[in-house]
Amino acid sequence: MAKLKMLLTSSVWIIAAVLFLSGCLPNSAESSRVTDRMTIETQSTSNQSEYEQIIYLAGGCFWGVEAYMSRIDGVIDAQSGYANGQTENPTYEDVLYKGTGHAETVMVRYDTRALTLEELLIYYFKIIDPTSLNRQGNDTGTQYRTGIYYTNPTDLPVIEHRIKDEQKRFENPIVVEVEPLRHFYSAEAYHQDYLEKNPYGYCHIDLSRANEPVIRVSQYPKPDPAVLSEILTEEQYAVTQENATEPPFSNQYADWYEAGIYVDIVTGEPLFSSRDKFHSGTGWPSFTRPIASYVIREITDQSIGMDRVEVRSRAGDSHLGHVFEDGPKDQGGLRYCINSAALRFIALEDMAEAGYEAFIDWVQD
Repeated sequence: MAKLKMLLTSSVWIIAAVLFLSGCLPNSAESSRVTDRMTIETQSTSNQSEYEQIIYLAGGCFWGVEAYMSRIDGVIDAQSGYANGQTENPTYEDVLYKGTGHAETVMVRYDTRALTLEELLIYYFKIIDPTSLNRQGNDTGTQYRTGIYYTNPTDLPVIEHRIKDEQKRFENPIVVEVEPLRHFYSAEAYHQDYLEKNPYGYCHIDLSRANEPVIRVSQYPKPDPAVLSEILTEEQYAVTQENATEPPFSNQYADWYEAGIYVDIVTGEPLFSSRDKFHSGTGWPSFTRPIASYVIREITDQSIGMDRVEVRSRAGDSHLGHVFEDGPKDQGGLRYCINSAALRFIALEDMAEAGYEAFIDWVQD
């Protein structure tokens, strides 16, 4: 396997030949730099539309990361290469054997109309172990470190927020390297689209994870204010747009425990699942967690002379309610206290017809 770091001696050339025939090592012509290999020092915008952005992601062997990213709807192009090392124009052998400090990295060009950076990073974290230093899968070495390299400074807060959110899932600290891109050199031609050329080639990740649902903000646009005043009831408008609070106990979903999904009344964005709903005795719908952490925003609220944490929806910026630390201890200890007027319930048996089939597994136990 080309990913095993070894010094080939005369006693192991036969083994190397076998590995070559399996497609894991480059041949002598491919091992040298090809003349049309592209070198990228910084993000190029010359052929980039206003909706295209680029991020550079390291996640172990770039064969699998490139193939995975290429399968994500909204990704325009994915290209394997070497980033943020100490030498210029490295070859694959330089990176593998000479300690150049480069990370095997994939340049990902994506369409922001279909995919946000945060959503792309959600996909990225599905396929890496962010707590593993200089190792992913069976591959070990600094070239296999995880990393997120950016060229736009406005990307950094998004990256930091995503890492902070992901850290909640791990006891050990996340060690993903986050740096501005210093340079990126496109890998040799035989590395590009490697798993398309070699369908049975080495891959350390599950490519099918690209098909798993991610709730995309682009699919849930917020209507114009004039439209909202027509489609929302007076109470729904007051709660979601004016931060009002509905009366306890007499609201629609306080004692509703059917299987299904709760979506933003304004945009239809999925927010909560029935499997996370519990009886709190407060008179409002209560959940232990949102259906996905990234669909809500939590904001410090001192509006009534006390410190609280307000919960708002991501796509619609709807006021939903507040989150408190008096929920079930065995389920994380949080209570998301949500206004029924901010929600629309879609029963499990109706989810497919209503366009939420991808999230049925998020409702069923």
